Amino acid sequence: MKIDILTLFPKMCEEVLNTSIIGRAREAGLVEISCHNIRDFTDNKHRQVDDAPYGGGTGMIIQAEPVYMSYMHLEGKPHLIYMTPQGKPLTQDKIKELSKIENIAILCGHYEGIDERVIEELEPEEISIGDYVLTGGELPALVLIDAICRMIPGVLRNEEAYQNESHYDGLLEYPQYTRPLEWHGRKVPEVLLSGHHENIAKWQKKEAIKRTKLKRPDLLKD
Repeated sequence: MKIDILTLFPKMCEEVLNTSIIGRAREAGLVEISCHNIRDFTDNKHRQVDDAPYGGGTGMIIQAEPVYMSYMHLEGKPHLIYMTPQGKPLTQDKIKELSKIENIAILCGHYEGIDERVIEELEPEEISIGDYVLTGGELPALVLIDAICRMIPGVLRNEEAYQNESHYDGLLEYPQYTRPLEWHGRKVPEVLLSGHHENIAKWQKKEAIKRTKLKRPDLLKD
């Protein structure tokens, strides 16, 4: 899979993408991730990409042309995603869907936004990671990439375990325990010590449903 990031802060993205699971996946050639600096596609010597908004208002707006040119130079014109609070909420089902696309590009906004005309021209898929305000689209893009990479075969050492994590099948994950057997008077559930895999699986499923009903009942509507 190939992922292109269009951003004003490629170094910020690279710091995260070179570490942990994603870093190992890149080294192994399981995913190719490239960061492209939108400033490289300006036509002025100061590499300025922003300007004051028409109609007044605070902040600055990213100009249409450098965004347009940064996307047009990509090979194959990959599926474009724009990280914006106006987009559809990101879900695990959407992650599964995107992980099957061979090449995606992610556009990171900044300042007060991007000139609407280039959004209309490129018609990206708009995705939001939550109803709150962030400084730019880099952190949402990294969240999206992390979630997608975990779906790529070979990225995780234990892919079966991932299928039991929160949200994979629409439920929150069941409670987890490790040594010691007793801590502050709290004991590990006996069923987990039984070695009976079928009973353990049933307990985990039951606890996942119970936890979801308690903490995120909205997930059970489906």
